[in-house]
Order: sequence, then C-alpha cells, then structure tokens
Amino acid sequence: MATEPGMPHWRDPAGDIGQLTDVADRVQRSVAAVIDGKPEAIRTALVVLLSEGHLLIEDVPGVGKTMLAKALARSIDARVRRIQFTPDLLPGDVTGVSIYNQATRDFEFRPGPVFANIVVGDEINRAEPKAQSALLECMEEHQVTVDGMTYRLEAPFMVIATQNPVEMEGTRPLPEAQRDRFTARISMGYPSPAAEFAMLDSHGNADPLDDVVPVTSAAEIVKMSALVRSVHVSDEVRQYIVELVGATRRHPQIALGASPRAALHLIRASRAAAALDRRAFVLPDDVQTLLVPVLAHRLLLHPELTLAGEPVTDLAARLLSDVIARTPIPRPGPAARPPRRGH
Repeated sequence: MATEPGMPHWRDPAGDIGQLTDVADRVQRSVAAVIDGKPEAIRTALVVLLSEGHLLIEDVPGVGKTMLAKALARSIDARVRRIQFTPDLLPGDVTGVSIYNQATRDFEFRPGPVFANIVVGDEINRAEPKAQSALLECMEEHQVTVDGMTYRLEAPFMVIATQNPVEMEGTRPLPEAQRDRFTARISMGYPSPAAEFAMLDSHGNADPLDDVVPVTSAAEIVKMSALVRSVHVSDEVRQYIVELVGATRRHPQIALGASPRAALHLIRASRAAAALDRRAFVLPDDVQTLLVPVLAHRLLLHPELTLAGEPVTDLAARLLSDVIARTPIPRPGPAARPPRRGH
C-alpha cells in the first residue's frame, strides 16, 4: 500500500517538506559518492538523523561500516568526534573528566568526545560494559553527569556506532539497555560485483572521504528535525504501532519483546520516512518498512531458536515479518491525514 486512495501529498503547514527533501537529497548524494550500491542503508541513516535518534551499524569487518558513518558526518557542517572503543577504554575517556587546576585551586571539567554533534563510535562492542554504559545518559537524555554536575549536549546530537558480529574474536554483546537506545540497526552487506568493481577504481588511488564536503549545516538539521516532529500520525496508525509492538511481547518465540521506548522510536522514524517521501502524514507502509531495523536488535529470542545456527538478526527479522503478517492493517479513514487549514 504505497498511498491511500484520494490522499494527496499534503504540504505540512508547520514547514516546508520540499526543503527537507532537498537537504536530504544533497546528503544522500554526498554519502553515495563514497558508499557505492547501498541506497537503503544511506536512507535509513538519514531517517535516524532526522528523527533525532542513534544508529547502530553491524557487520563483518571491511564492508564500509565506518566509511558510512564518516561520510554522513562529513556531509554535515557540524562538530564530529570519533571514539575508538577498546578493552582499556574508561568512561571518562568518553564523557570527560574533572581535573584539579592548581592555578585556580578548583576542579574544572574537561569535556570528552561526546561533546559533539555527531559521535562516531567505532567497534563499540570491543569495550568493557562500563565504557559502553557511559553513552547511556548521553543517548537518552542528551546530557552528561560527571561528579554531580550535569552538562547539556548541543543539538543535533547523534551517535553512529559500528560493531562486529558477536561471534567474532574480541567482541562482547551490547547490554539490552544499550541496544534499546539505538533507534535503528542496519547491516551493510557485501557490495554487488559491479559496485565492488567501481570501488576498486575509485578507492584504489585515493581516499574518497577527502572529497566529501559539507552540504548542509547543524542548524539546518535541527530545523528539519523540528519539521519531522510535526508530521501527522493518525490514531489508526498509532494503534497499529501499539499492536505491532505488543505482538512482539506475546510472541511465543520471543523471550523479551519491544519496549515502550521502541514504540516511540518507531513513530519518530516513521515520521522521518514519510517526510523523505514528501508526505506530511504517516502511512502503515512507513511503519512496516522500518519495523525490522527499529525493533530487531532489541528483541531477546528464546535460546533454543539459535541452535540451528541461523544468525540471531535473521531470526529476529523473520519473526517480525510474521508479526506484520498477523497484525491487521488499519483501514484508511478521515483521521489518517492532517486536517486542512480552516477545518
């Protein structure tokens, strides 16, 4: 169901949807010049950015996880910091520390790398849990508390973390609370033969990141995110999201279903996806498309499901497809679109 009968592409009275898509197109072209043949991964990254969320990129080494994160960060004229997660990383290395200043005879706070607009966390699942947990408050509340003092993080704030599959040496699973704070999880996958051939030509002699220049600003991203928040979600679509999320909690093969935070992330991401499609209202299609990237990494499956050797991410995606198939799609109604002005 691409559109609902009789429903035009409404123009959002709170802002210019066309301007948002123009900005998104510029960013997408900029990133696509570095990452060949991965339009869906790039689009999901944009959805997460505009929905004010955080992105987890999981895949085997060497398929462009960090390259995607860096290309997106460099396409925005904003403060960008990178954290290399290692087993000896300390929480203070992430958030910052208070250091005694002998000249003033007082402690002064020295901000860590999270004090940026876009934080690239490379190989996040190679660090100890205490270092991983340093991001919990940052990602949820956009603030840092050190020695009893709270410091606000500047908007926009987005964490783009990469991780290798947990089966690989030196990795450890992210805690459930950490995974639940990532709006979406994507996998890069291997490139097609044509894209890999082109990569050997374009990446063989120079680093394509050197040619990436900012195509938008942090202030413009903040403005576009505010516009996304005004995208209309009907009561029917809200109820559809509640039923989908609730179905994961009742599914016999899922030990721990999606949280209320997951439902919030799903509705925010659906708004962003609708805006990227030049719509000021959310369709059930938007929700269905985002269900796997937004919910799959949060689910805890029963252990016996993994005995067959199928990857957990594939299992979760298959179970969510079953949830979609079993949940009735809401019928289009007058509440599915925003009211006209004057009504």
